[in-house]
Amino acid sequence: MTLEAIVQSNIGLIVVPLYLGSIVFESLFNHFHHENRSGDWKDNLVSIGMGLVSAVTNGATAFLTVVVLFWAVNYQLFSIPLSIASLIACFILDDLRFYLHHRVVHRVRWGWAMHVTHHSSKQFNFSVALRQGWTKHFTGTMMFKVPLVLLGFDPVVVLFCGVLNATYQFFLHTELVDKLPRWIEFVFNTPSHHRVHHGRNPQYLDANYAGTLIIWDRMFGTFTPEKEKVDFGLVKNLETLNPFVIIFHEYWAIVKDQMQRGLSLWQRLCYLFAPPGWSHDGSRMSSEQIKAKHSSEQAESTGTKPRYSPQTPPT
Repeated sequence: MTLEAIVQSNIGLIVVPLYLGSIVFESLFNHFHHENRSGDWKDNLVSIGMGLVSAVTNGATAFLTVVVLFWAVNYQLFSIPLSIASLIACFILDDLRFYLHHRVVHRVRWGWAMHVTHHSSKQFNFSVALRQGWTKHFTGTMMFKVPLVLLGFDPVVVLFCGVLNATYQFFLHTELVDKLPRWIEFVFNTPSHHRVHHGRNPQYLDANYAGTLIIWDRMFGTFTPEKEKVDFGLVKNLETLNPFVIIFHEYWAIVKDQMQRGLSLWQRLCYLFAPPGWSHDGSRMSSEQIKAKHSSEQAESTGTKPRYSPQTPPT
């Protein structure tokens, strides 16, 4: 068992019952008091089951990350002793690390093939928080933890901060909480901000990547407030609850795209590393193009200047 698996299992003794209890409470509350009722229980059970399997698969492959983190200790610039101040500093820096990881897995198709699982439900509740990919440590973005170790933080502290961040994010996945006080909404990621992140509305695509602190999105220009009802899911939703299709469909789609005849090496690489929605013949639309089209249509209907223009995609 890897160190990350040990850290997760010890914390799991506390958080797993809390997670499951929260899911039951939310479902009962929705059933009796919310217009969406309890939602689709089949979808909820699929999410929970996929989450349990992801804990096993990602825990079993965590050595791919942990070995590198402990190797990096040999090249640390400093050795930062454990204290309340250093723990807070590590958590904040690790939260920035999560923002970067999260943004990359939305903007690079190889990463999206893992992360798309989390966005595949048309619901938004605590069970969706458990709907995680099984290939996290093969994506490469876990290496974003290495600079924290090189800076001087103990790998165990870095791993612990990551688990704390994930625990906080679980409770963002709900429609029970509306907007919180303005100062909280300004600094922290909240259910309102995270609902936007899970929206398939054109104006909500690729926004609010934050883990705990929404300030990163405000700083780097990816923040979008919740203004209209969120339509949850993917741009093109999956019409299946088969967990293996949900987990692996994007990987298979990448293989099929790369196997097309007549493509250059560069085009085949773009099908792996360009943003999701990229195509060599322009037959699909990336999220940037979808947002630009929506902005243009909105501007045309109101007689104002478009607020969004896409970057030129790779060709």
